[in-house]
Amino acid sequence: MIFPLEVTLPVLPAAAGLLDTQVLNHVLLAGPIVKLVLLILIGFSVVSWAIIFMKIKLFRGIDGIQSDFARAFADGKALPALYEQAEKGKKAPMTQVFRAGYIELTRIHRERGETPSTGGRFPVENVMRAMHKTTHEQVSEMEHMLPFLATTGSATPFIGLFGTVWGIMNAFSGIATTGNATLATVAPGIAEALVATAAGLVAAIPAVIAYNYFLNRIRTIHTRIDGFTVEFINFLDRKIEKG
Repeated sequence: MIFPLEVTLPVLPAAAGLLDTQVLNHVLLAGPIVKLVLLILIGFSVVSWAIIFMKIKLFRGIDGIQSDFARAFADGKALPALYEQAEKGKKAPMTQVFRAGYIELTRIHRERGETPSTGGRFPVENVMRAMHKTTHEQVSEMEHMLPFLATTGSATPFIGLFGTVWGIMNAFSGIATTGNATLATVAPGIAEALVATAAGLVAAIPAVIAYNYFLNRIRTIHTRIDGFTVEFINFLDRKIEKG
């Protein structure tokens, strides 16, 4: 005889709601030290997400501005016009690096009674040093607050682990006091303690991913600025050769 196969599918929304309620109950029943650990982890997570959203907005703006500026330079736009675009338009690392190079260029011409449009021989190394100095300043500015993400990624798992260890110690202390070591008495205390470890991982994982992503973006922007600096110096060298 063949019996019909009955399959009962779980109700996922109800299960998820029950899980959320259980986690909330564990948090509410946790001891003061574990609650303090959870508050610290929440603080780390909130600040990390604020930095992540701020950096995403920053790099999106940088990409658009630098693409437009590099295109204008490649099209042969005059240096004074490029400087005006960099001075009055939206700021980006590449525009600031060009601005530093152009200011150094005009300073040299001014000392020699020339203008940038008339050419003339001048030490290109001075312009290059000014642009490299500004490049490092811009990279440092883009890296601002990224160490907090690195700290969050490395420290919060251990902070959560501390809360877990403390909670388990309290759970076993309670067992020693009551003399009841059944699973029903051990499991709630351990579950409360493990919430801290989960919170530490929730804070750490996005911070680590974002930190590596932003470092890669900064490295790409830095490489593009170095390439632009080389192109600008080559442009000045060609002007010198033409006399």
